[in-house]
Amino acid sequence: MLQLDPPIPLTTPKGEGFAHILIDYGPETDPYWTVFITRTGEVWTYSNPEVRATRNITLGRTQPDSPPQDPRSTPADRSGPPKAAVPGGQ
Repeated sequence: MLQLDPPIPLTTPKGEGFAHILIDYGPETDPYWTVFITRTGEVWTYSNPEVRATRNITLGRTQPDSPPQDPRSTPADRSGPPKAAVPGGQ
């Protein structure tokens, strides 16, 4: 386990954040990044394939690929409460 100083900016399935801890269990597993999500303050741990380095113009990384989306946060979850059915189909 390594505390990152300074923290590393990463893009995760839950949005951008800063990785504060890197956990490496050895050669048979992916490294794990513990990320503080900027927008919500949540703390999540992601395996290496789930995160991406954020945009960095100086290094020429202008449009990095997005990580896979979090299946627990679907578009239906973000659209608000379900709409009630209106009689007559309107």
